[in-house]
Amino acid sequence: MANSSRQIHRLNALRVSREVEPGYHADGGGLYLQISPSGSRSWIFRYSLFKRSREMGLGPLSVVSLSEARAEAARCRKLLAEGVDPIEARKARAQSLVSDGLPFRQAAEDYIDAHRSSWKSEKHAQQWENTLATYAYPIIGNTDVSDVDTPMVVRILQPIWSKKPETAGRVRGRIECILDAAKALGKRTGENPARWRGHLDKILPKRDRAKRVQHHPALPWHQMPAFLRELGERTAPAASALELLILTAVRTSEVLLATPEEFDLEQRVWSIPAERMKMERPHRVPLSDRAVEVVQESMKTAGSYLFPGAKPERPLSNMAMLNLLDRMGHADITVHGFRSSFRDWVAECTEYPDSLAEMALAHLVESKVEGAYRRGDMLERRRRMMEEWARYCSGKTAVVVPITQAQAAG
Repeated sequence: MANSSRQIHRLNALRVSREVEPGYHADGGGLYLQISPSGSRSWIFRYSLFKRSREMGLGPLSVVSLSEARAEAARCRKLLAEGVDPIEARKARAQSLVSDGLPFRQAAEDYIDAHRSSWKSEKHAQQWENTLATYAYPIIGNTDVSDVDTPMVVRILQPIWSKKPETAGRVRGRIECILDAAKALGKRTGENPARWRGHLDKILPKRDRAKRVQHHPALPWHQMPAFLRELGERTAPAASALELLILTAVRTSEVLLATPEEFDLEQRVWSIPAERMKMERPHRVPLSDRAVEVVQESMKTAGSYLFPGAKPERPLSNMAMLNLLDRMGHADITVHGFRSSFRDWVAECTEYPDSLAEMALAHLVESKVEGAYRRGDMLERRRRMMEEWARYCSGKTAVVVPITQAQAAG
């Protein structure tokens, strides 16, 4: 045994996987692969302290890899150098975790409370709470974070992994964050059982990313004039909100939470603050002639919001426009899909560059270098594009503006 401790890392992964002879196979530095007569394999750390020889089990080979065993052996050697018995240190650590345990539910609540102020909205915190309460708490809610293991995490994820892939991905990521935080607080040790790469990806089937991306069903751009004519026959506030959304190509929440103060009708600009934008950057929206008319008409009944709900201090329901589409016989499309209708129209019917359309959609597509040189938001160039879009939607013949002319006009 003395000679084997003079050299470390004597084993390799191939030998470990193929070795079948019962006995102790030295890796060096006190670390051994032990193979029992029955064929089971485990890691053993042998050491001597105060003239007392001891053996410490480090776990079975099926759970602890060669590299992990070496790391644990190195930790044990460091303790020995300080005169600390590794076995007694492990007992003390385990006792500390038991006496000062932390149930997963409490760890999750603590994590959410700690990060709530940094999240963009209270809705995000509610989503964390709801998904964990639905899927994680029934299985590990009362389990101490130090005891949460891979089989428990798999039990949570397997029933929804294929049926609800996006939800399953979020649940896994949230469990991983909570357990990482618990480890940082000294409430658990070892690898994170919710880790995907190099861990759960060996257990759960990989999902085709293309299949996971669900595009919002959109109305084909060539049907927009007929749709706007039909929409114009509606007098409900939801119809005005939907028309403004179509004419400006903004997101649903950006229309529903719009306030009268955000609109400068003299300059024909709608300024949406950063806190209401998905990319958390302020966004100026040029208003076409028709968009200005919609806003002016809506101002007559506006309260705290341009499109108030049942109560003036509350916005229109986020289901109002979707229900309107249903009543119009368009249950097969979504409100968000009108952004795709606009994007397709730009690509198919105009010569405006992709970057202009992406900026109108408030997409962050530029590189850091490009952003350093392009500080503006191309408002006036976008204004011409949105005016042309409004004219097309109204049924008027749209004039294709070559990019060279557009640049010259700017």
